[in-house]
Amino acid sequence: MAAKPLPPLRQELTLHAGPELADGSSSWMLHDPAANRYYQLGWASFEMLSRWQLGAVAAVLEAVNAETTLRLTDDDMAQLLQFLTQHQLLQCADSDWLWRVRQAGRPGHAMWLLKNYLFFRIPLVRPEAWLNRLLPWCGWLFRPGFWWGMAALSLLGLALVSRRWDEFTHTFSAYGGWSAALGVAASLSLAKMSHELGHALTARHFGCRVPAMGVAFLVMVPVLYTDTNDAWKLPSRRQRLLIGAAGMLTELVLAALATLAWCLLPEGPLRAGSFLLATTTWLATLAVNSSPFMRFDGYFLLSDWLGVPNLHARAFALARWQLRRWLLGLDDPVPEHFPIARRRGLVLFAWATWLYRLVLFTSIALLVYHMFFKALGLLLLFVELGWFIVRPVVAEMIVWQRRRGDLGWRSETRRSVALLALALLFLVLPWRREVSSPAVMEAMQSQGLYAAEPAMVAEVAVKEGQMVKAGQPLARLDSVQLEHQLALARVAEADLAWQVAQQPFNAELQQKGTALSQQWLAARQQVAGLLSQRRRLVLTAPFPGRVADVSDALRAGTVVAQGERLMQVVGLAGVRGEAYVDEEGLAGLRQGDAARFVADSGEHLSVACRLGPIDRLNLPVLDQPMLASLYGGTIPVEQREHGLVPLSAIFRVRLEACDRQPSPSREVSGWARLSGERHSLLALGWRRLGAVLEREAGL
Repeated sequence: MAAKPLPPLRQELTLHAGPELADGSSSWMLHDPAANRYYQLGWASFEMLSRWQLGAVAAVLEAVNAETTLRLTDDDMAQLLQFLTQHQLLQCADSDWLWRVRQAGRPGHAMWLLKNYLFFRIPLVRPEAWLNRLLPWCGWLFRPGFWWGMAALSLLGLALVSRRWDEFTHTFSAYGGWSAALGVAASLSLAKMSHELGHALTARHFGCRVPAMGVAFLVMVPVLYTDTNDAWKLPSRRQRLLIGAAGMLTELVLAALATLAWCLLPEGPLRAGSFLLATTTWLATLAVNSSPFMRFDGYFLLSDWLGVPNLHARAFALARWQLRRWLLGLDDPVPEHFPIARRRGLVLFAWATWLYRLVLFTSIALLVYHMFFKALGLLLLFVELGWFIVRPVVAEMIVWQRRRGDLGWRSETRRSVALLALALLFLVLPWRREVSSPAVMEAMQSQGLYAAEPAMVAEVAVKEGQMVKAGQPLARLDSVQLEHQLALARVAEADLAWQVAQQPFNAELQQKGTALSQQWLAARQQVAGLLSQRRRLVLTAPFPGRVADVSDALRAGTVVAQGERLMQVVGLAGVRGEAYVDEEGLAGLRQGDAARFVADSGEHLSVACRLGPIDRLNLPVLDQPMLASLYGGTIPVEQREHGLVPLSAIFRVRLEACDRQPSPSREVSGWARLSGERHSLLALGWRRLGAVLEREAGL
């Protein structure tokens, strides 16, 4: 190879000084303007390329070894030539070869459609001209005084909002429907356009070209983008970091100004717009753009700050190397040498990125499924899961299969096989028998007392927590209307009683016959009914117990409405409960099996019970509001005219023969652990998958 002539480089390539690498060495950036790509070169590659005009491999290597402390060989030159050829950085007179390379790199129709569905870009504008005109007017944006002023305004806005925090957090509840959706869309659009403009202006401020701005589609979701690849030619890390952070800083400026505007503006459309802009900008910047786990601004900032270009690819390579070493015992050389602390950090970062992407891509797949009709949604669901989740796992399994000859019975492989066997046993063996379900526990005897009529509280004889006996008066209500009706009824009854007594001696009364006696009987019944109503205004204890949940309205002189709950009498001994299980948890439950109730509040540690009657018909309406999702419970429901309707089938299971004797003073929500038939996690998962497929297929 020493006598081999060197192929000429493409004439339009340019070489720039690059940033200092993580190990302190220098780097250079090779720019391919045709593809607008930058390639980072190390010292050896730079020295060889700078002497490329010598024309022969031997001459270049001899000059490098003589003029520097490097000692390069034919292998180093071969690697550089392979790199230049692979990226088509050499002049090539063989057009047939270029055509074959292009054809080999073209994907098939299915792969083209898949890749363009997952991600594609549409350039919209070439902003160089108007950026050059706009930049002189925006010089003040790059001065420290402006950012110190924005920091002060941000602190002022946050301080003012903190004094009206409840009002601020409940502002969005005043907006709903299409107006809220359009407001959020408008505020996000303004924030994202400002975000990209911040990138473009900052890059142009530091002398970089901005060839295009446009919109990219990530799984058909539009995302604005700005081409700032030219920033790689900047040797200053600070300048590159500022270009990468410019979009987020712009959004934070918008958020600070909008937050302050919300505090100062009167109620109206402008204040509503300021609120939407402030909240959506803060959330979008902190939750999306700052994340280093996807290739957004946070990733490039972290990559540049660490001095590790292509951070994801290099961290993933280290993580795969570590995984193969731990699980298979493969003693491969480390893909790249870093200090031990940096290498561990990159491996942990790679694993965190894999976990984050697993959750994110699964969520996107489910979202895509629900966005389209079932057939297309199911196809796109499998495409998302297959491309982003299954494909990387299968690729790694293929590598393991190809390297099966390198595997042997080592301590690592024995440990991996043992862990795999334990995991399979954990999934296959029927060890689970408990069903956890939301439940309510209350006293065995519990009776609420209500106002029978619209009345005024005349007397209250008990207080919260007082012990009472059966029949003991608890409170007395007075109803002026009822007393008036009773007085009129008594007068009418007395008059009819006199007429009945005088009927034998009065010819006129004799003409009424037996009808007069019937009228008198009806009047007496009316008086008796009104007296019964008046007696019901005296609240008495139905059984021995304790007074609980006394209403604030139960005070002398207060007027209460008919049917208003005033207090509750709770029995002193015995408890009972009700658990609510889904269709899957219902299988295997038998009356008389053991159960245990655990309260959410920790007021009672646990109560052991037995399963009582089990409903086999699902509840049409949930009669325990404290368990409903609308009121902070765990059972998903929706409010309808006839009550709280569960969104899925639930069944009531009664808890009886509980071992706790003192009864709780009120209903207590919690979880019931019900003992049923043993089952394996694999069987449980298979049943759930079958139920989901059956439901979604509409069978």
